[in-house]
Amino acid sequence: MKEFVDIMVDFLVSKRFYGPIIALLGGLFIYNIFKSIIVKIKSRRSKKKNHKKEETVLNLIRNIVKYIIMVIVSLIILEIYGVNTTSIIASLSVVGVVIGLAFQDTLKNMLSGIIIIFDNRYNVGDVVEINGFIGEVVSLGLQTTKIQAYTGEMFTILNSNISTVINYTESDTRLILDLGVSYKTDLSKLEKTLNKIKPKLEKIENVNGPLELLGVDSLSSSQVIYRITILCKPYTHFGVKREALKIIKNAFDKDNIEIPFTQVDVHIKEDIKRETHSKK
Repeated sequence: MKEFVDIMVDFLVSKRFYGPIIALLGGLFIYNIFKSIIVKIKSRRSKKKNHKKEETVLNLIRNIVKYIIMVIVSLIILEIYGVNTTSIIASLSVVGVVIGLAFQDTLKNMLSGIIIIFDNRYNVGDVVEINGFIGEVVSLGLQTTKIQAYTGEMFTILNSNISTVINYTESDTRLILDLGVSYKTDLSKLEKTLNKIKPKLEKIENVNGPLELLGVDSLSSSQVIYRITILCKPYTHFGVKREALKIIKNAFDKDNIEIPFTQVDVHIKEDIKRETHSKK
């Protein structure tokens, strides 16, 4: 009995007893600290449009850290019990290298996806131009991004292949309208008409700023180009343009402001005319 008690006492005061406990508690303590940091980051980013995507990435990072801590704690415990962990670490390193080479492209895409999400380059619903293709972002994943063109085409690109991004929805769009009027048009009358319909133009849906009359922009062969601008909500200028042109056309018709068609002036020389008459 005494021998058994001595063995138990020796075990309880030895590293084999308290070592694994300290390793487990230390691993749990480190994981809880990291987990609390993740929670704070989530709470700060919960108001963003793509917060669900960011939560997915944060959860992925948290799980990766959890498994790393579990492996390290397990190796420490095995080392305490006299197991040679050097060979185990070497085996894990070889396996890690093989997995890394096999999934090199996948890991590269995931890393690029994480950078895109945290850099807030674009969100689902944004209208963007990626590598020359313009469309609305319908899916933003860790591997790929999908954007759909206005005409319906779906474009899927690996995140690591994205080289250029233009986001059209980060700021308001300025719609530029070049109005062609006849050379006979009184410009003061034209501006009076535009100022008269200004409140109506500014009430068009998605208009986000005042109408500006910039004045004559150019003189073409058959018309005077008068430029106006309207500030619209991001990437809504197509619809605003159609409605604005309808209002402008009706106002021009009402005030007898001519919108010219293409004209060609034909000049006939006198000798050609005489020759034609003599043949008759």
